[in-house]
Amino acid sequence: MPTTPRILAFAGSARRESLNRKFLAHAVAVAREAGAEVTLLDLNDYSLPLYHGDLEDAEGLPANAVKLIALLAAHDGLLIASPEYNGMVTPLLKNTLDWCTRGEGDPFENKAAAVISASPGPFGGIRSLAMAQQLLLKLGCRVIPGQNALISAGKAFDAEGKLTDPRADKAVRSLVAALVASAPH
Repeated sequence: MPTTPRILAFAGSARRESLNRKFLAHAVAVAREAGAEVTLLDLNDYSLPLYHGDLEDAEGLPANAVKLIALLAAHDGLLIASPEYNGMVTPLLKNTLDWCTRGEGDPFENKAAAVISASPGPFGGIRSLAMAQQLLLKLGCRVIPGQNALISAGKAFDAEGKLTDPRADKAVRSLVAALVASAPH
């Protein structure tokens, strides 16, 4: 009997007014409409030191890394908003994923994952989106294919933070539907 897919969602941005966090909020609402149980994290609540092997050897895993690893293990899929900093994934996203690889077992193995990105520019963060997908593949995730990058994201939301672009909405709905269909155990 199929179970309700459990999706863990977070953005690789710590900014309160992040366009990626707004885009993720929309994608989370879509996932819930599609029948998924979604846990939306704010990585500000799980601060971690910069990954350093000597620190890990001396002190073990930080408590927040242990919490994040447990959350990963308890979910069937990942929904990640990957901002682009200088053409790359953000240090916050990379560091979070790095720490989460350090626990017992592999919390990423065979996990369904979808990546979205938003940028005020004309490319929508497509470079970081592709890099995040590549990293998640390396970690063992089953990445949902698609280039779901929201261009001109500074103009894509109304005053209440609702996505106003019907093409972007259609694209995110398609990606999220594929994630929800791929996530249940």
